[in-house]
Amino acid sequence: MDILIYGVINSIALALMALGFALVYGISRVPNFAHGALYVVSGFVTWALLRAAGLHYFLSICISMSLTAILGGLIYQFVLIRVRGMPISEIIASYAIGLAILEGLRWGGFKGMTYTLPVFIDGSISIVGTPVDFHRLLVVLAGAAVVFLLWLFTRFTRTGLALRGMAQDERAALMLGIDSDFMAVVAMALGSMLAALAAVILLPLGNIVVEAGYNVLILAISVCIVGGLGSWMGAVLAAFLIGFAQIITVVYLGPHFQMVVALLAIIITLIIKPSGLFGRQKELEERV
Repeated sequence: MDILIYGVINSIALALMALGFALVYGISRVPNFAHGALYVVSGFVTWALLRAAGLHYFLSICISMSLTAILGGLIYQFVLIRVRGMPISEIIASYAIGLAILEGLRWGGFKGMTYTLPVFIDGSISIVGTPVDFHRLLVVLAGAAVVFLLWLFTRFTRTGLALRGMAQDERAALMLGIDSDFMAVVAMALGSMLAALAAVILLPLGNIVVEAGYNVLILAISVCIVGGLGSWMGAVLAAFLIGFAQIITVVYLGPHFQMVVALLAIIITLIIKPSGLFGRQKELEERV
């Protein structure tokens, strides 16, 4: 029961970390390697607004998510749009931005174990003899709600349908009058907001540290590669596969091997099925 319960919690957490990355790539085909940096920035901004400015926790979260969304949109509008269509340049540019943000935070003194966010709900409950704190249960509910609301957004709103059209066939979307660059900015802002949402939900379970940005980026990439780059539902399924594999590894080998599981998942997927579970990028090459 420990493996089952905490496997579900860990899987939902991985899905929250990866959805923003999968959304941006699925729509604009731009790999946002600044994803982890945006995750950490939103945590530090929330902490600063809550502790230093004395704002209400919920208001701090809303402002942090809004600022992170704006930052993501600006990154695309002023940097990534200039290298879009050049895969290596997209990776280098976005990673360089993320690296500058994270190391800038470290240089500015945001390091150590002093930066923490309070949990939303104190206390714990026993589920079939397994103690689980209320905040982790909230992570599960929030993750399920985010996936469901994202599904509704992309199917029943004008903007969501335009984003789906971009993801399926950009040239056809252009012929229908959809501005691809504007939609890419919207996707980047929405993906950054999802990274911020994951941060404010998950960071209360630990400390806000710069290293979390690198870890989140690796986990998001592993989930998206296993699920198939560009497939949102594939990312959710891959999050459960990797999430349960990590928990089983922790139980039998130790917590230090969690990141090894994510890296092995990337390597094995690229060797056996480069397109991932639901991706279509390499289908032709694989057939040949």
